[in-house]
Amino acid sequence: MDTKLRLFLCAFIAALLLAAGCGGTKPETVVATPPPTRPVLPTTAGPGPSKVQPDVDEPLTVTGPLIVEHQVDVTAQRDGVVTSILSDAGTTVKRGTALAQLDDRQLSANLEAARAKTRSIAADLKNWEAEARVLEADYRRAQRLWDLKLIAQEQLEHAKYKAESDQWDILRVKELLNNSKDEEHSMELELEKARISAPFDGIVARRYVRAGQAVAKGERLFWVTAVGPLRMRFTLPEKFMGRLNKGQELALSSPDVPQEKHEVRIVEISPVVDPSSGTIEVLAELAGPAGKLRPGMTASVVVKNIR
Repeated sequence: MDTKLRLFLCAFIAALLLAAGCGGTKPETVVATPPPTRPVLPTTAGPGPSKVQPDVDEPLTVTGPLIVEHQVDVTAQRDGVVTSILSDAGTTVKRGTALAQLDDRQLSANLEAARAKTRSIAADLKNWEAEARVLEADYRRAQRLWDLKLIAQEQLEHAKYKAESDQWDILRVKELLNNSKDEEHSMELELEKARISAPFDGIVARRYVRAGQAVAKGERLFWVTAVGPLRMRFTLPEKFMGRLNKGQELALSSPDVPQEKHEVRIVEISPVVDPSSGTIEVLAELAGPAGKLRPGMTASVVVKNIR
């Protein structure tokens, strides 16, 4: 019995020690960490909806010559011989200023003959009109005599038809007079063609003929150009369609006068795209003084593209 009791006591004590050892340790706990958050960046924008910045392409520089609208070769309108040069290269001219003179002696003689013919026909017309008044008076007298039964009816009809016939002669002579006046005017126009004149205000850029030279109809005599307004015509890719407006100003510069900066204003934009090149044509005009810019100089225009 003593042995069993000791075994029981030993088992009981071991159980107490085991229970005491297990109660002294704390269980481990797992703490869930929150996911990392992105730092909030400070902003300088005030309250209100945010704005999206526009997508800006690189500026496009277009190069081309400066032009003017009025710039032509003055040609001879008839055959002739140059008798005198009245304006040389570099001369500033107004519209109608004489540049040269062709030999017009034959034309002047023909014009005088046409004028003399016109005067002759005009005098003949007055003679027919005077005769018509006489025949009209004879007809009225014949009517009175017929009323008094003093003349035969044939005499009355004779006076009537003669007066009517004279009226037709007057119409014929009037048409001859009109035709003569038209011929006279035609000769005046031919005489004007012998005088070479400037078609607009500008400057004589070149002279192609000399005094005594025989020229043919259509041959170049002078090159006359206006000095303003200066313009520039250039093409842009089709993506610029709808992004440029008339009146919009662009920066212009020229390598010939690098110290000067100018502005040009768009005056014309092609309404369609050229299918062969995929471009649109733009015409811009210089805004403000031209400075040292001259027609024919090379210039560059900067076009900004905002999408």
